[in-house]
Amino acid sequence: MPTFDVVSEVDMHEVTNAIDQAKREINTRFDFKGTKSDIESEGQTITLISESDFQLNQMLDILRTKMVKRKIDVGCLSVGEPLVSGQQARQSVTVRQGLDTDLCRKVVKQIKTAKLKVQASIQGDRVRVSGKKRDDLQEVIALLKESDYELPFQYENFRD
Repeated sequence: MPTFDVVSEVDMHEVTNAIDQAKREINTRFDFKGTKSDIESEGQTITLISESDFQLNQMLDILRTKMVKRKIDVGCLSVGEPLVSGQQARQSVTVRQGLDTDLCRKVVKQIKTAKLKVQASIQGDRVRVSGKKRDDLQEVIALLKESDYELPFQYENFRD
């Protein structure tokens, strides 16, 4: 019986590489010369630090560009509000991964309401979909790609 898993994962090593590239570009760009602009990373939280809100937006654009070049879906980023205080502005960006139980339930419900001949079950932070035919599973993947969820999905562990 063919199966596959619906997950939302991000390669944190690639995220670290994208952050390093963004730091390098910020250090060499002319419009950031003489400013105290930096990107700090701790776990799944990225903190952008600069002198103004405008520079934070530029840094965020640089970070997103570097992530796209490293094939990381920027839909996994949760951008917080900028905190401006005196001479410093900070903005927190969180890298979201894994499906929470509410999102898993929504995915399972959508699959079941589509009346496809497949079974969907929640297994931790992933949804396992199984069916008798490979074509049914491909219809589920097409259905999930059309839907608008806040996290990007990956489809892995496809077995016949």
